Amino acid sequence: MAPTDSPKPQRPLSSAAAVLAESADDAAFATTLAKGLVVLEAFKAGSTLLGNMELSTLTGIPRPTVARLTHTLAELGYLRYDAERSKYRVGARALRMAHPLLAGMQFRQVARPMMQELAHSVRGTVSIGLLDATSMIYVETARSGDVGPHVPDIGMPIPVVMTAMGRAAAATLPPADADRLERNLAAEDAGLWSALRDKYRAGIAQCKSRGFCTCWGEYMASIHAVAAPLFHASESKQSFSINCGIPAFRLQPGQLESEIGPRIAALADSIRAIVGQAELTTPPRKTKRITSGGT
Repeated sequence: MAPTDSPKPQRPLSSAAAVLAESADDAAFATTLAKGLVVLEAFKAGSTLLGNMELSTLTGIPRPTVARLTHTLAELGYLRYDAERSKYRVGARALRMAHPLLAGMQFRQVARPMMQELAHSVRGTVSIGLLDATSMIYVETARSGDVGPHVPDIGMPIPVVMTAMGRAAAATLPPADADRLERNLAAEDAGLWSALRDKYRAGIAQCKSRGFCTCWGEYMASIHAVAAPLFHASESKQSFSINCGIPAFRLQPGQLESEIGPRIAALADSIRAIVGQAELTTPPRKTKRITSGGT
């Protein structure tokens, strides 16, 4: 698969839309609530101002239903109505939903100065990500000045299979969870999984042997990255990793693996010490042949 600077949009299996589609026969499932969350999830970077017809097209929900949902969400403050454009944007109240989650990750604030130091040193970005279904969600990030076309921000999703950050987070998973993730990746996009399966598994193996893995433009051609596993929290079942992305033109031959990889692994060690996690040991697992479409 040829890399590109326009990442392919992906919808994780656990998105509200996917769960809604799979829960038609579940009597305990609150369909109206799910449709409201589907509408909220339709707002993304590049789609920050949407009308009812656009939302209906994006979600597959009939326009009259969308109109009731957007009106309700606006009354509650989760959407804000732009009368001049007859469209909606996400309201400030939506931020309240993220705060309890982020507040439970206090290690982010302690880690950030170290992340900023590394970002300035290599003239790139350093970010912590949280595994969410088949995506990684940025929960902390630091960057130098001009970092190229990919500018991470808190809450931004990136795909697991195409990124060093995703492969490093997968390396923290218990065997059963790791196998489940592979099945979900194969089911979500059979072609992408077939193209990147070997690199994905090699990245996990590299984390085990070297403490970090590399990604040579699989997600964005102009950005090369390394990432290290952080930890899998036993109580919350959350898996974290940390990455460093650098514009390819700034890298010297061999620098990513010989210099920046060991530095991101050392930073991960320091963060684990702060959190009080034991020394990372990548869970052993039996590699199953998970294929799709006969590949």
